[in-house]
Amino acid sequence: MQDAGFVRKAFAGIASRYVLANHVLSLGIDCLWRRTTAKRIAQLQPRRVLDLATGSGDLARAVQQACPEARVLGADFSVPMMREAQARGFHQLVAADGTNLPFQDGVFDVLTVAFGLRNMASWSAALQQMSRVLCPGGTLFVLDFSIPCIPGVRQLYLFYLKHVMPRIAGWITGQREAYVYLCGSIERFPSGRDMEALICANGFQTARATRLTFGIASLYEARKAG
Repeated sequence: MQDAGFVRKAFAGIASRYVLANHVLSLGIDCLWRRTTAKRIAQLQPRRVLDLATGSGDLARAVQQACPEARVLGADFSVPMMREAQARGFHQLVAADGTNLPFQDGVFDVLTVAFGLRNMASWSAALQQMSRVLCPGGTLFVLDFSIPCIPGVRQLYLFYLKHVMPRIAGWITGQREAYVYLCGSIERFPSGRDMEALICANGFQTARATRLTFGIASLYEARKAG
């Protein structure tokens, strides 16, 4: 279980500098990851897309640009983060907790969650809610950090994650404690086959992982039974 109160407070504190910190810490590669996700979604030609834990709306805007005919809705439990999304030009927003979504069953064709499932109070409860609001045969995309398997790269990344990233992010945002927590959560978060199994145990028929940038991030695509 994640500490939802701490997460809410942490994101409120870093909201105004969150996008800058992301781009600096990933050397801008996070933009490529979102574009990759949006292009895959466009192939499905969805009509209704929910971007959960939308934050500053970066993925929601990328999906909307790739799928101009779709209705893309962003949801987040952090109002300060959604204000950042509005400031960046995305306005289709609703306040919502990922473990208790205020939507009817089966209303979305695609649901995305980028760098957000990891911070939800219960991964299983959130995935079950995601499955509930997806239509039969709907598709889930989970984009998040993971730990590389390549020897050498793994050790270098873990050192960066534990000792470098919190220091740089703390300097940018003034909230080092928040990034100590967020960086630690990456190492605790399941990835690869463990994440595929978690997804399939909570309402999805299939799940497939695609590793991005040597496994620093992973994109999981899962299908709800149709």
